[in-house]
Amino acid sequence: QVQLVESGGGSVQAGGSLRLSCEVSGYTFGRSCMAWFRQAPGKEREGVAAIYLNAGITDYPDSVKGRFTISRDNNKNTVYLQMNNLKPGDAALYYCAARHGCPALNVLSPSSYNFWGQGTQVTVSS
Repeated sequence: QVQLVESGGGSVQAGGSLRLSCEVSGYTFGRSCMAWFRQAPGKEREGVAAIYLNAGITDYPDSVKGRFTISRDNNKNTVYLQMNNLKPGDAALYYCAARHGCPALNVLSPSSYNFWGQGTQVTVSS
């Protein structure tokens, strides 16, 4: 059974940084993809970072490019999301997601993933 557990959320002021972690069990860090998503109240869930676990290739939407960095530690079965220069608009519940293999398209789409964590809250004050 695949389980994902996020940690590292919290409250920061605008311009601050946070590092989220996602520890995965029951899952092989092979030729698969994982991603981070966020969802603010009243908004759709959006992808903020994805990684091809085998090659380490990453993808980001323009809204976070240059500020967020996704990485993985295959030995620890953990994926990280380093978030710098946080803005109030980044406040949301952040989720980690996984799937077997990688999608041909839409690596940042929630519909491409079928394993999800419970989320960790990020609050950014101005």
